[in-house]
Amino acid sequence: MTGPLIALTGSTGFIGRHLLATLTARGYRVRVLLRRPDALPPGTSGAVVGDLARPQNMAAALAGVDAVVHSAGLAHAMSGAPEDDYRTFNTEATRGLARAAARARVRRFVFLSSIRAQSGPSAGAVLTEDVPAAPTDAYGRSKLAAEEALAEIGIDYAALRPVLVYGAGQKGNMAALLRLAARPVPLPFGGLRGRRSLVSVEALGEAVDAVLRAPGPLRRPFIVSEADALTVAEMIAALRAGLGRRPGLLPVPAGLVAAALRLAGRAELQARLAGSLVARADALAGLGWSAPWASREGLEALARAGGPGRAPAQSSTSSSSSSWRIP
Repeated sequence: MTGPLIALTGSTGFIGRHLLATLTARGYRVRVLLRRPDALPPGTSGAVVGDLARPQNMAAALAGVDAVVHSAGLAHAMSGAPEDDYRTFNTEATRGLARAAARARVRRFVFLSSIRAQSGPSAGAVLTEDVPAAPTDAYGRSKLAAEEALAEIGIDYAALRPVLVYGAGQKGNMAALLRLAARPVPLPFGGLRGRRSLVSVEALGEAVDAVLRAPGPLRRPFIVSEADALTVAEMIAALRAGLGRRPGLLPVPAGLVAAALRLAGRAELQARLAGSLVARADALAGLGWSAPWASREGLEALARAGGPGRAPAQSSTSSSSSSWRIP
């Protein structure tokens, strides 16, 4: 392979595994940055080992690299981690890696941020990149601070802000929703009217490819979202259609569902289920990107293929590993 050399972090995570498969399929050479030497994924052009939380010497890791795709970090606002942890792993590690990339004259830094850098779990208006960022939790604040650090460093960057990502191998909310959909019982979500934007992990991979190929400079955030926003009822109906089943949804009033979830101590989940978070990928569309399918079709295909528990296939290309350790 003779394509551009990409340094990829987070290659063993849900999004990172898919990005590795997408980038290698598109002809990029990929050097993965790992915490442990025994976790080398197949399909890579090389690997380095180190700790992104202490990136004192990244010269070997970034030598000859054309672009960095940074997907590693402390995930999800519901994990209960202290705010200092989010700042360490999401903000300061990104800042240190970007500084090293700037010193190595890396052409572009692609940061996997989150829509939570711009909004809380729900939003009263459609989100675009022109809407001022207003994160509401430690996770979102750490992602926005990382974006601001990239702007201060001066490297050409693209901060991707995906909405809720679904795809094979995922855990968390979408996996829980599929488990609910798979149960042979009616579900009380027919009365929920809030709409939420989604994006498949495949579409996210194409967005990464789009910003890597775009002429520069970019130096801005990009929302990543499919065009159709769905209610929870529509999501379940799509998943059950993929499983060959009827929707089976009861029109229980949204207020009763919300009250039950609050009593159960699941206020955050209630906000996700009942509230709306609709986003448009205007800036990415300006680069020529569009999602390959609608969310309804993607959810049907996901359920039909076996659901979020299936991990993506990796390339069988042989890989060479170089060891780099931070002192």
